[in-house]
Amino acid sequence: MKFLIDNWMLIAIALASGGMLLWPLISSGMAAGSLSAAGAVQLINREKAVVIDVCEAPEFAAGHLAGAKNLPLGQFEEKLPATVKNKALPLILVCASGARANRALAIAKKLGYEQAQCLSGGLKSWKEANLPIEKA
Repeated sequence: MKFLIDNWMLIAIALASGGMLLWPLISSGMAAGSLSAAGAVQLINREKAVVIDVCEAPEFAAGHLAGAKNLPLGQFEEKLPATVKNKALPLILVCASGARANRALAIAKKLGYEQAQCLSGGLKSWKEANLPIEKA
């Protein structure tokens, strides 16, 4: 007990550093609405999911998932209801790395698209899984 009292600072530092090491594992596993490339393929094939790319037009033209619709993040909230009228359909939101897609996910959920999900890692993870992309 004396050791714990005498070395409380070292113990606190050890616990904090251990928590920081585990945080990426915990947060990635609990990310709401994140979807692997394989999971996205299953949703597209089995449930006719709609793929929405939230990249800007030049990025979209450089490469995107086959059949994806381009709705840049700046226009996402106003154009999504006209683009996807059926809110029961699964949505897969994609961008280059996944950051913009996460912001779009919050907007989609606010608009009532409960089955919206982000492609974890974005287009980068899609390419790493050796899945096909289209260029416009």
